[in-house]
Amino acid sequence: MKYGAFVVTPDAFLATSGLLGLFVIAAGAYGVLYGAGRLQESRRLINAANAAYVMLCAIVAGILIATPLGFGWKVLIGLSALVYYAIPPVTWRHLQHTHRDHGAQE
Repeated sequence: MKYGAFVVTPDAFLATSGLLGLFVIAAGAYGVLYGAGRLQESRRLINAANAAYVMLCAIVAGILIATPLGFGWKVLIGLSALVYYAIPPVTWRHLQHTHRDHGAQE
């Protein structure tokens, strides 16, 4: 398979696909564990969320270093990983604000 200036071998394609799948799983685990940790007020779950994010960063490092993806895709994945860190806390604050306002109206 030819991709730009690179020739992507079947092994490289499978490895890249696997790393991208793990990227999605780690991002989802971070979000779910963070939300559960805040809901249950569990330091253990928050720590597990942080561990999932560290794994996400390790996976991103593997994608950036070892895959034949183009520069633009690598930038997108790297920036996505940075943005993902902020999504669960921002969402949690929004939910708290929304529910606080909703409770005040009743």
